[in-house]
Amino acid sequence: MKKLSLSLAGILIFLGSSSLFAGPADGVTGVWTTIDDKTGKPKSKVELFESGGKLYGKIKELINPDEPNPKCTKCKGALLNQPVVGMQIVNNLSKTADGWEGGTILDPNNGETYKCKIWNEGGKLKLRGYIGFLYRTQTWVK
Repeated sequence: MKKLSLSLAGILIFLGSSSLFAGPADGVTGVWTTIDDKTGKPKSKVELFESGGKLYGKIKELINPDEPNPKCTKCKGALLNQPVVGMQIVNNLSKTADGWEGGTILDPNNGETYKCKIWNEGGKLKLRGYIGFLYRTQTWVK
């Protein structure tokens, strides 16, 4: 019985300490592989990171791009004709009880910016972009 109690205590300490490594962004920070919701194929790698209590994300890599080093030809303002790799596409999301929201995400394919909500669901990242009451949800994986 004593061995069982010690083993259980060790497991609880390990599980409790693992939350120290999860990071302040509740399991959403790190590099995620985006999955194209139309084709189901991996499209890019995006790094999500927290800065100043907000969540941001940059494109780290494109998987099988149609052209080498593509530029955002449909973006507006300072992002017009900038390289897609390295571009910050997730901006200013705030922590909520259910995940992160209140910021935006840019789709470099069409140059449009959408309101955004992100949450971790069973180790997969759910990302939802909104225009008014219409939305589209993608699943990203590690």
